[in-house]
Amino acid sequence: MNIVLTGSLGNISKPLATALLANGHSVTVISSKADKQKDIETLGAKAAIGSVADIDFLTTTFVGADAVYCMIPFNFMEEDQAAYFKKMETNYVQAIRENEIEKVVFLTGWAADTADSILLIQLSDRTVIELRPGSFYTNFYNDIQTIKEHGAIMSGYGGEDKIAFVSPDDIADAAFEELTRPFQGKKVRYVASEELTCNEAAKILGEAIGKPDLKWIALPEEQLLDGLIQSGFPQQLAHEFVSMQADTHSGKTFTNYLKHRPELGKTKLKAFAREFAKAYKRQ
Repeated sequence: MNIVLTGSLGNISKPLATALLANGHSVTVISSKADKQKDIETLGAKAAIGSVADIDFLTTTFVGADAVYCMIPFNFMEEDQAAYFKKMETNYVQAIRENEIEKVVFLTGWAADTADSILLIQLSDRTVIELRPGSFYTNFYNDIQTIKEHGAIMSGYGGEDKIAFVSPDDIADAAFEELTRPFQGKKVRYVASEELTCNEAAKILGEAIGKPDLKWIALPEEQLLDGLIQSGFPQQLAHEFVSMQADTHSGKTFTNYLKHRPELGKTKLKAFAREFAKAYKRQ
């Protein structure tokens, strides 16, 4: 098959491209960074350099594709995230329709709105699989400085709050399965590698970095909001981020996840913790 991937050579798209190429598929990787072209071509894929926000570029790049893997790059400078995501999804719908692409795998998240995405609704005449992964292991890299300065992980949830964590490698495996297996219709698939409380996750990471008593503290909403705004988040996005984390803290997100509980992936947090420890020592 001729498959187009978005996400450049990120934590999901790179292993996904590698697996597809190893299985004989033709792969095009979209990247907004020209300096990624050589690395993409070294893998054996075709590089398409441009922005998925550019509808003309996107439509041209999708020409001849049998299937596409779509994700929306996060842009924290967008004040109205709902409008931003709607615009990006609409771009995808237009490019997919104009090229009569029959299969779409679309990445969202486990804390996303549980209503069907625009792609699922507007592309009801073709195969669309929405992947909803849990909290990425790689998000922990953002906590390194906080751990060093405050001796704890801090967010809007923590303690005994239950989280579905996921390795990007397991997301790539799920995307590979959905792109290549014979399936027609609409489907939402949650993806997770391990279910842990925040303190259990903190203990695993703490032991890897020599801090076995590491805790994960749930911050009050006001404190979290102030911190986000001070760090440069736009006001509206900061409020949306706090609300999303409040849903996780209340258990709403995990309760919804349990209704769609998937078979857990193979990569556990202890394996990632070894890579986390290396990054922790480097910083």
